[in-house]
Amino acid sequence: MTLVRRALATLAGVTALVLLVTSPAIADPGPPPTSMTSLGDSITRGFNACGWYVDCTSRSFSTGDHSTVNSHYLRIRAVSPGINGRNNNAARTGAKSADLYGQAGTAVSQGAGYVTILIGANDACTGSESTMTSVATFRANIDSALNRLKTGLPNARVYVISIPDVHRLWSVGKDSSSARTAWSLFGICQSILANPTSTAQADVDRRNRVRQRVIDFNGQLAAACTAYGSNCRYDGNAVFGYPFTLAQLSGWDYFHPNATGQQVLATVSYPAGFAW
Repeated sequence: MTLVRRALATLAGVTALVLLVTSPAIADPGPPPTSMTSLGDSITRGFNACGWYVDCTSRSFSTGDHSTVNSHYLRIRAVSPGINGRNNNAARTGAKSADLYGQAGTAVSQGAGYVTILIGANDACTGSESTMTSVATFRANIDSALNRLKTGLPNARVYVISIPDVHRLWSVGKDSSSARTAWSLFGICQSILANPTSTAQADVDRRNRVRQRVIDFNGQLAAACTAYGSNCRYDGNAVFGYPFTLAQLSGWDYFHPNATGQQVLATVSYPAGFAW
């Protein structure tokens, strides 16, 4: 028994050493930034988070300054007062991955020290499944934008955030008549939200394919960030994996996060990024 215990102890020590050697080290993010820019679409713009079909950037999970959201900006400002007032929102409502290159140029012109990216929902949430962005095109768009950031802001920290699970959106809203009415009336994300109560196999398969497209997009975001280098971090699907509820969505469109949803988005995404 003594020999067995010694052998097990030796094996445990070797295993720990192997893990220590092979586990990738997280690079020191350096000092907190003194400026930041957020890139993305209507989610980052805080659309419908405080008014009827309007952007509400003060509630943005990334660069918003409303205390109830406790955005990335406010969390950084708490430890780095130098960032005060330098929270630029370059996202655009309705933007797709193809628009990210232009937004990256804005971040470069602003000299951002920290850039958040949340893009891709509109590449999957289209009028029909057939009009979704292809995975190859999506990756090319992401690479183009990241290359522009890396060239223009070589020292900036870039945080790429996963696309939320749109299938979860359908799941929590399909039994709500208000949600179904809004989705139909405003033609919201029909690629997955069309015929929301249907259990026909064709509709089930369609929803699963759209969800898989989002999963594929997230895989490309992770790979593109890895290729970028140590100044880029991916959230490890933290946002994609979060089980958003109907109460965290706007009561006007049942698609965009309300102020509570934006607060949750900040809480879920920030710890998975840079440890400032």
